[in-house]
Amino acid sequence: MKPSEYLEGKDFSLVLGGPFFQLLNRMHLSGKALELVKLRTLILSMIAWLPLLLLSMLNGQAWGESTNLPFIEDIEVHIRFLVALPLMVFAELMVHQRTRLVVEQFEGYNLIPEPARVQFRNAIASAFKLRDSILAEIFIVVLIYVIGYNLVWNKSMALDTTAWYSEPGIGNGNLSLAGVWFRYLSLPIFQFLFLRWYYRIFIWTRFLFQVSRIKLNLVPTHPDYMGGLGFLSNIVFAFMPLAVVHGAVLAGMISNHIFHEGAALLDFKIEIGIIVLIVLCLVILPLLFFSSQLSDTKRIGSIEYGRLAAGYVQAFDFHWVKGNKKVNDPLKQTQDIQGLADLANSYQVIEQMKFIPITRTNLIMLVVGTVTPILPLVLTMMPLSELLKMLSGLLF
Repeated sequence: MKPSEYLEGKDFSLVLGGPFFQLLNRMHLSGKALELVKLRTLILSMIAWLPLLLLSMLNGQAWGESTNLPFIEDIEVHIRFLVALPLMVFAELMVHQRTRLVVEQFEGYNLIPEPARVQFRNAIASAFKLRDSILAEIFIVVLIYVIGYNLVWNKSMALDTTAWYSEPGIGNGNLSLAGVWFRYLSLPIFQFLFLRWYYRIFIWTRFLFQVSRIKLNLVPTHPDYMGGLGFLSNIVFAFMPLAVVHGAVLAGMISNHIFHEGAALLDFKIEIGIIVLIVLCLVILPLLFFSSQLSDTKRIGSIEYGRLAAGYVQAFDFHWVKGNKKVNDPLKQTQDIQGLADLANSYQVIEQMKFIPITRTNLIMLVVGTVTPILPLVLTMMPLSELLKMLSGLLF
């Protein structure tokens, strides 16, 4: 699609494109509206997880004492392929629906000046070009299988014990049949979907940067306290599944270390903090591009409405107080007082205007969404009965 072609926000999608999307379409596992999400999720999860169960059973390593870490006890693998992977597939539908609506509102709310409409639509077309790039997805595959392959494998297999993916009695050096499937297919499928989401977030970040270079029609007295950009905060809901994915993957890794190596949850407080920070950066940093315009809008609005307020209150004070005139027109007096109140309210909105189109609630949601998969591990620190007793004491 050429940048010069006519595009509107309602055409925008980070998801409906790319070689893998086209492959799913041809396999009748998706459609132009991301249909068949349940079937697509089930098939991808089963390709990644079910053969591991069957092959480890065939090798006698699915359960029992043949290995220190039988397949059925590998919490990280189950969370990765049965929780995180489905969430990444489901997130496509949420991101498609909400980012499309957000982009449409730029024009629907008349934030894009008429002379800049072409520039705005060129930004959409540029995002489409990156989204549909064959080279980008090829690079992701190369990154997985060639560049960082051994590094990723060593990090994924960080447990200091023999496991179901190794041949019995040999250790981690030689892979079992389940280990071969895991290393060369299951893990790459997960990593491909994960890295493709990072690529999409890069596209979204670049698009918002390009839009932020346009002089938007921001209004300092807009009741959203964000000059009219309050709708951008809704993007948090779109990326919530990905926040949960990050927390779930970390929770799976921590679980294995706790239950199979005797580690404690607090040993991973730094990792938990880092993953929360990463999620916040992925979602919040792109919105910072609009801080400059919001700051300018507030500054100019304060000056202009301050000048307007000064003239109005001086005239009001002179006419109704210092002028010492009899009030012959109660209706006009009421209108003047109401106008004074409206002006005061408008000035209050400007003074409370934010520099970032995000709310405290949005930030809390992202943090909670990220740490929620980790919270059950608190039970490894104290019994459930003690935890409930402590919570009841705090509440009552």
